[in-house]
Formats: sequence, structure tokens, C-alpha cells
Amino acid sequence: MEYFIAATAFALGAIVGSFLNVVIHRYPREESIVFPASHCASCGTPIKPYDNVPILSYLWLRGRCRHCREPFSLRYPLVELANGLFYLAVYQRTGPSVFFLPIAAIVSMLIVLIYIDAEIQMLPDVITLPAIAIGAGIATLGGAASAPNLYLATDWKHSLIGAFAGAWLLTMLILIYWLIRRIEGMGWGDVKMMAMIGALMGLESVPAVLLLASVAGALIGVPMALRHAKGMQVALPFGVFLGIATLGVLFFGHTLFSLWVRLVLLR
Repeated sequence: MEYFIAATAFALGAIVGSFLNVVIHRYPREESIVFPASHCASCGTPIKPYDNVPILSYLWLRGRCRHCREPFSLRYPLVELANGLFYLAVYQRTGPSVFFLPIAAIVSMLIVLIYIDAEIQMLPDVITLPAIAIGAGIATLGGAASAPNLYLATDWKHSLIGAFAGAWLLTMLILIYWLIRRIEGMGWGDVKMMAMIGALMGLESVPAVLLLASVAGALIGVPMALRHAKGMQVALPFGVFLGIATLGVLFFGHTLFSLWVRLVLLR
């Protein structure tokens, strides 16, 4: 039974991942995520239900439309697989509790934010604002006690302080950068995303996520900037790195903080 429920969690994640692909593709193009039904982006042919099975359909169609033979983006099976694996990882930490679905929903929201920000450098309010409420709800109902292996805010006060600290810290960075350079270094969508992160994981997560995101952004962004015509003026989608860092702290935060404490003590 345990293996069956775990497999169900993975399957649910893959199915939700299929919907995430619709959101990721259509939101930047200002298309409805409901109508029309799934169709080939190249020829417009509706995709049959038997060709719309997460992950498997991509394999048996060899990544191409059955009608026009144009290739599908590799993003489709990757998002479905990633979301399925994340749902399985969440289930392994929450078990069959009421916290599985809201935590899994937050993970899916992060995946969508990562991809949309990478494509159009936008973090939609329709995702970040509800996620703040979901994170606060998880903390208020005792999610941290139910899933001790995940890094979550311990109560509603911890969540509220984390949300405020995340938004305030990033707002200060934006204002300081504007005073120095007279341009916005980041968008206000990043501020709302940091509030979402703080609401979910509390005050201590804010500097950790910012540090990890900044390091990842520098490691990836500097080589990109050196090859770009705009040089160091090229805009980077910081929400991508915030999302990746958040997933890292959510699943491995306790280990990371434990290693940090050991390093400090050794010094």
C-alpha cells in the first residue's frame, strides 16, 4: 500500500505537470489556459487523449506531433517528470497528511515561476500572491511539525515575519540600487516572490535563499554577460535563481543550516 500511494503521488505530480506546461506555454502569450484544449503549437491539431499521457506520450511519439511531425519541446516531459519527482519527494516527507497537497502546490507554483520568468522576465501576481496565503496557511496549521524534514515556518508569526522580512529586504536592495545606478536592478515581482518564500519557510530562510540565488546567478550570469553584446548590463531573470534556491532550502534546509553551524564552530 505504501508503494502504491507513493506511485500515486508521482502520477499525480506528472498529471499536474502536464497542466503546468499549458500555463508555462500560454501565459506569456496571453492565451487562455482553459480553451482551446491541448493542441500542437505548430499545426493546431487537437491532441488526442491517448497522445496526452504525461511523459509516456512524448516517448512513444518520439517527441513529434502525430499529425505534422514537428518536434515538441523537450520541456514538456521534463516538467512532467520533475513535478512528479517533486510530488514523490514531498510525499516521502509528509506522508498521507493534509499538508501534502498545499506543499506540493507551492512546489508546482515555483516551477511555473521559474519557467515564466526565464521566458518573459515576469513573476505573475496570480501565482505569487496566492502562494503567500498558502505558505501562511501551512504554517498556521502546523505544517512544520507534521513534516519536520522540510524547512517550513514553525507558526503563523514566524511566517508573517518571514514574509515581511523577505519583501522588506528585497525592497531595500532595489531602492539602494536605484539610488546608486538610477535604474531598477530587480522587479517588484521579485519582492512578492520573496514574501512568498518568507511566508513558506520563515525568517531564517530569507538570507539563505538570497545568498544561494545570488551565487547561482553570478555563476551563470557572469559568463552569459561576458558573451552578450550588453555586457554586464544584460538583464537576468532573478526569479529563476530564487525558485531554484527555494526548492533547495525547502528540501535540504536543515542539512544546509547544520553544515553552516559546524563550519562556524570550526572557525
